[in-house]
Amino acid sequence: MSDRSEVYVLGGYQTDFARNWTKENKHFSALMRESVRGALERCEIAPEEVQSAHVGNFAAELYCMQGHLGAFFTEVDPAFSGLPTSRHEAACASGSIALLAASAEIEAGRYDLQAVVGIEQMKTVSPAEGGAFLGTAAWYDEEARDIEFPFPKLFGRLGDEYDARYGLNDEHLAEISKVNYANAKLNPNAQTRTWYMNKEHALCRTDDNPAVGGRIRIADCSQVTDGAVCVFLASRDYAERYARGTGRKLEEIPRIKGWGHNTARLRFADKVAESADDRFVLPHVRSTITRAMERAGIPDVSGIDGIETHDCFTTSEYMAIDHFGITEPGESWKAVEEGWLEIDGKHPINPSGGLIGAGHPVGATGVRQLLDATLQVSGQAGDFQVEGARNFQTLNIGGSGTTSVSFIVGR
Repeated sequence: MSDRSEVYVLGGYQTDFARNWTKENKHFSALMRESVRGALERCEIAPEEVQSAHVGNFAAELYCMQGHLGAFFTEVDPAFSGLPTSRHEAACASGSIALLAASAEIEAGRYDLQAVVGIEQMKTVSPAEGGAFLGTAAWYDEEARDIEFPFPKLFGRLGDEYDARYGLNDEHLAEISKVNYANAKLNPNAQTRTWYMNKEHALCRTDDNPAVGGRIRIADCSQVTDGAVCVFLASRDYAERYARGTGRKLEEIPRIKGWGHNTARLRFADKVAESADDRFVLPHVRSTITRAMERAGIPDVSGIDGIETHDCFTTSEYMAIDHFGITEPGESWKAVEEGWLEIDGKHPINPSGGLIGAGHPVGATGVRQLLDATLQVSGQAGDFQVEGARNFQTLNIGGSGTTSVSFIVGR
């Protein structure tokens, strides 16, 4: 086997995030089956070629009363019986952790072709019960127990911290919401593609946009989503054969150029205390981003053509703007006001619609981000294509800025 330092992304498949699989009376396994079979067909890969599989998922034990998710991959096709599989969990960063594990095994020379599935079925319970389940991504006993919708409140505190340090205008958060909803209308798999939203509605303080966590209102929130995404990662050896077999050149196939991964302390208050003297509110998120750039040989954000970031709430995207270095710390509002974040802007963010517009099936989000980045740099993103994109970066966050993972995909 040859040098394994390069990991290629052959493509993949995303389910329609607008679907409600519980209302369709379909089991969790059907969600996984569609994503894997769809990826096999779209990438023209035979099941017998897959050598290993990794599943990213946050809380199927809670939402679906189901564990042992790696084994469910073997149910997709008889050829998968006996395949080595595993499941990975890191709250909302679960999908990215599965990608890291799969790419590391390719780099180690263990396998040439791996499937990575990110999956979550969330519409099995009431919003209140689901909010409590999501609270387990924080320190549950100290930050979530007996608190209604704990995560909007935690990310409301992120906005409060920005306000205390630098000032924060809710109009800028409303503009972020508007842009993500507008981008989602261009994405055929986005959960909110048929929904109505504009800046005025995002700013309104009426019963149809109630507060759910301090300054966080419904329009500031990502969606509760059922969804699965499957991608194939490959070694250089396999990618060369794959390119020849599909009539392409190797350099036309996207690859993971860089990655970053950090874990901060679990409680939000501890993160804020640690960063009190830092320029960045969440310095471990910042270093995750910059380490991916360093590994990719990209000096700063000027070498990144677009970003898929973790906008679980508008405050988390506001944070990401300055943490990517688009502006100086505390000046994210400048990028919002100048229109830099739009698809045709200087620094496009979430052309897919992000978590607010496209949807947020928790364990699938990191894999979805990587797939959309792959589509962008290969010119296959359709109506939400960023023109001329060659390098795309992701940021996937688990908890209140606790686990952060970033990939740079390019050609």
